[in-house]
Amino acid sequence: MSSLPPPPPPPTCTRHPDRDAGRACTRCARPFCADCLHQAAVGSQCDECIRAAQPPAAERFRRWSATRHLVVTRALILTNIAVFLYMAIVDSRALGGRAVSDGALDLGLNRVFIADGDYYRLLSAGFIHFGILHLAFNMWALWQLGSMMEDAMGRLRFLTLYIASLLAGSAGVLVLGGLGITGGASGAVFGLFGAAAVGLHRRGVNPLRTSVGTVLVLNLVLTFAIPGISIGGHIGGLIGGAICGLAMFAPSWRPVPQWLVWTTPAAVMVASVAISIAVSS
Repeated sequence: MSSLPPPPPPPTCTRHPDRDAGRACTRCARPFCADCLHQAAVGSQCDECIRAAQPPAAERFRRWSATRHLVVTRALILTNIAVFLYMAIVDSRALGGRAVSDGALDLGLNRVFIADGDYYRLLSAGFIHFGILHLAFNMWALWQLGSMMEDAMGRLRFLTLYIASLLAGSAGVLVLGGLGITGGASGAVFGLFGAAAVGLHRRGVNPLRTSVGTVLVLNLVLTFAIPGISIGGHIGGLIGGAICGLAMFAPSWRPVPQWLVWTTPAAVMVASVAISIAVSS
């Protein structure tokens, strides 16, 4: 009588030879223990196969970015808050806003500083605030406008519009005075209001019959009625944003060349810096 050969030993885990392999990877068919397999879209796969199936890093970032909401608006708000916290740490007077703090002196806008070559202040002044209320009001307005405009425009266009409006606001400050220390995001915010109003008008909507027009008119009244508010910053930002809006919010039935969409805010930036330097010197 012949005896049957013993059954083959069970397969061991590819990664842990001392463990029995309960299953195999669905993709590469290698045996693994339960700790080495992970649930995938199809079956269970090992770490190597899961990594191999992932798209390149650039594509993963593109997909991640596409699912984010209001990235630029959030980044601008966080930057303004971070600058305010820095100012408060440097000098606690920044919290109240009644006195010019050391941080405001370092970053604020003034003709004398621009004449001395501190051109960075044309941009940095748009990120400083005098007190928590000043910061809160501007950030609330930025959030409202960003929620309405960023996704519709696209992130890069929205950021370009914001920076162009900010620099136009700085130019407005220096044209109408600029002898004190000035700062705040309101010039850029007024630019967003101006661009939105122009965009509505170009699409056949009366902006005064919308919340955009109503809030804009109210803020213009407050600009001239309340002492201490930078008239030049608000009007300069409003004009700069409105000019950008003419190209960036052209209606589909009256399109403008694509190059004009980008050169218009770029021209506003260049002109704003040139005007700021000219009036300061």
